[in-house]
Amino acid sequence: MALFTYSKLSHLLRLAVHKAPVLRAGADMKPGAVSWLQLKRSQRSVDSKAQQERQKQQMARGLPKQKPIAGVKQVIVVASGKGGVGKSTTAVNLALALMANDQSKSAGLLDVDVYGPSVPRLMNLKGNPELSDDNRMVPLTNYGVPCMSMGFLVEDASPIVWRGLMVMSAVERLLRQVDWGSLDYLVVDMPPGTGDVQLSVTQNIPIAGAVIVSTPQDIALLDAHRGAEMFKKVNVPVLGLVQNMSVFQCPNCQHQTHIFGSDGARQLADTLGISFLGDIPLHLNIREMSDKGQPVVVSCPDSAEAAAYRKLASAVTQRLQEVNT
Repeated sequence: MALFTYSKLSHLLRLAVHKAPVLRAGADMKPGAVSWLQLKRSQRSVDSKAQQERQKQQMARGLPKQKPIAGVKQVIVVASGKGGVGKSTTAVNLALALMANDQSKSAGLLDVDVYGPSVPRLMNLKGNPELSDDNRMVPLTNYGVPCMSMGFLVEDASPIVWRGLMVMSAVERLLRQVDWGSLDYLVVDMPPGTGDVQLSVTQNIPIAGAVIVSTPQDIALLDAHRGAEMFKKVNVPVLGLVQNMSVFQCPNCQHQTHIFGSDGARQLADTLGISFLGDIPLHLNIREMSDKGQPVVVSCPDSAEAAAYRKLASAVTQRLQEVNT
């Protein structure tokens, strides 16, 4: 079975980008005794006509037709407006907790954070995905969870220096060219923000619901608010908000400190009229186990931290049932 590598992907994406038609405004204009002002006016006229034609073509095509991912029953996107709030750690432990709560269910992880993939480290996975007989990438699996990420195609410290078109093509391949088998849930770890990748994912596949992760800090809540509004605009059900790093408990004296503030995400959920899905504590064990590639749901299943993620998973499944009825 062949391996799918970063060099192969880059080659395919460059071919796709080069096939895209490029408009060269004013390319047919003949040089000669034409004043600079006339040249600029003519160029603006060409640009305006070309823009109108592009708009007509886009309107004719409409938005991309949503097509389900083969073998996947429900897609859950985990998002945040701001980076550094623990979104990827939450996504990984959510996928594992969904399976822990109901062992008859299966879950997969898709990491579409092209520039900063975290799933390989969090799930302790390395190597290039193999290609199936029908030329689709085969996910790498650990803890019973099949995973796909750009991080499998590059070295840990290698930057991905791509422009927008190549990023969009890469996301399209991650969505369409992976052999997931049969899954009850596909948890998608989204990049921070509300940009092209988010729009590409939400417009191309049907999404059962979005989980927004934030800390209680005001600056993070501002971006979480934007993220929730984005999903509403693209008609993706917002399952609710998760308040990550909600409280720190001293391991010696047991005193609790709200380092990033108290109940900010809960208050934002009330303001937006969406569900509050639960608190995840700021705990050394979560950080240490995540860095080792041993998520707390599987490495410390009896801990209070793992219980918090299982409670989150229960709230998510309940909200999915409410959305689907």
